[in-house]
Amino acid sequence: MIIFGAVLNIWTGALFKRKKTTVKPFEKPTELITAGPFKISRHPMYVGMVAVLLGMTILHGTLITFIFPVIFLFLSETLFIPYEEKNLEETFGEDI
Repeated sequence: MIIFGAVLNIWTGALFKRKKTTVKPFEKPTELITAGPFKISRHPMYVGMVAVLLGMTILHGTLITFIFPVIFLFLSETLFIPYEEKNLEETFGEDI
């Protein structure tokens, strides 16, 4: 899980860098990326981070560590993803 998440994040980050657009959620993107992991998920970096956190939870083997991926997922779904979706829609319109 940890390796999968790390590879997914590195791959996605490389796509952002190659397209010269921002990876930061509160900046305006200059290009809409639809290749690679974006063919499967609209937010592959969040998927990668959740995979890393779940892998760490499994590695630690304690139930209490399961709270961290849950918190991250909750914050992503309530704070970051809605803002990013709105930002993408304003920038690219119907293309998204």
